[in-house]
Formats: sequence, structure tokens, C-alpha cells
Amino acid sequence: MLIHFSSWPEIDARLKTTKTVVVPIGSNEQHGPTGLLGTDWMCPEIIAHAAEKADESLIVAPTFNIGMAQHHLAFAGTISLRPSTFMAAITDWVHSLNRHGVERIYFLNGHGGNVSTIEATFSELYADWSYAADRPEFMLKLRNWWDLPGVTPLCNRLFPTGHGMHATPSEIAVTQAAWPDRIKTAPEMTPRIAPTGPIRDALDYRARFPDGRIGSDPTLASPDHGRTIIDAAVPALLKDVAEFAAEALPST
Repeated sequence: MLIHFSSWPEIDARLKTTKTVVVPIGSNEQHGPTGLLGTDWMCPEIIAHAAEKADESLIVAPTFNIGMAQHHLAFAGTISLRPSTFMAAITDWVHSLNRHGVERIYFLNGHGGNVSTIEATFSELYADWSYAADRPEFMLKLRNWWDLPGVTPLCNRLFPTGHGMHATPSEIAVTQAAWPDRIKTAPEMTPRIAPTGPIRDALDYRARFPDGRIGSDPTLASPDHGRTIIDAAVPALLKDVAEFAAEALPST
């Protein structure tokens, strides 16, 4: 069930049988000369929506599509939230879902730059309950889509060289599989495999990685590769969510 394509009575009825919701979360940021700016929110959305088609009992929230991407702001089209804004927005999403009876919220993430801020938000959300010596009304989980069991080893087999860290052929392949009419091409990139290095502020990033890539060769991507990755990620996601939903609370 996709929340944004459902009516409130439908959601109300479904929450009588399940208390778990998946939230695709990512970022809108540059992904090199051939990557879509929405890549980091599109990948978790594509996988989550494919999982919902495979198992309609899964509840998927609207995609949280703007994240923590200030280091990409020297590239046109990037939209970023400050860490404090991002944390406040995640907090409101959690409280909104919990208000309706959702007890377990699974964030499927597509942007590595989000991780530390999401984890800090989880800590803030749990803190009030910890200080009150009470159990929270919700459980939270963060999983990067590429960390779903079996996905990273698969990507490493598909792209033994040139996978890199940003504008990777795996993430671009996933978007190509879902949106083949949006595939971008560009003149030959030099060097073919981008350099690597630290990530700091926006101008530093642009100076180190002038075309936006880090360690990657996105020309290796193809829709067939993307479909292979999605086909591996969907059952892994469904299993991971089911285990999270069934996780028993320890007794005190």
C-alpha cells in the first residue's frame, strides 16, 4: 500500500493489521554528467515501490526527497537542507506516523551524506523516553539500499572497477531501469574513472571533483544492470522489513 495513493479510511484499516511503514529517503543532488539529480531519492523509492508490488501488505510512505547535500551546492540543481532542518523534518514525520498508530518506521536511505544526521535524529527522538525511564511508542531503523543483504556484493561483481563512491554505475543503473526514457549521455569523461578524496564544503568539493563524480565510471551503467540490482534488492528489503516488524521487545 502506497500512502499517497490511498484514502485515509484505507490507511486506517490497514494499520489495524500492521504497524510498520517504510519511508524512502534520499537527496536531490548532482550525480555527475549523466546522473539524474533525483538519483539518491529515486533509488530507494524504486526499490520500495517494487517491493510493494511484490507484497501489497507493505506500507510505503511518500518519499522524503530532500536531504543533507550542502557539499554539492556548487552544482546547479542541488537542493539541500541544513542538518538542523533535516532533523526537525524527520522528527515531524516520525511523530505524524506514530500519531496514527505506526509503531515501527523503517527508513530506506539512498544518500550516504544523510546517515549521520538520521542517526543523530534517532538519538534525539529516543532521548526523551530514556530520560523519563519509559519505553518509546515507536522503533526506528535505518538501512541504506546498497546495504541490503547481497546487494553490495552483487554491485561489486557487476562493476569490479570504476564503481566508486558517488555517481556510481549501480545507482545510475537503477534509475535507468526505472526511467529508460530519461537516460543521459555525455561526451567522454576524463579521466574515465574519477579521482577520490575527502568531502568538505561545496567549493572544496567542486575543486576536487569538477564533474561531480568520486571514484566512479558511470558509463558502465545499463538498464539491464539496474533490473538485476532491483531484483536482488526487493526480496532483501521485504525480508529485512519483516524481521524488523517481528522484532520482539526485550523484557525489563
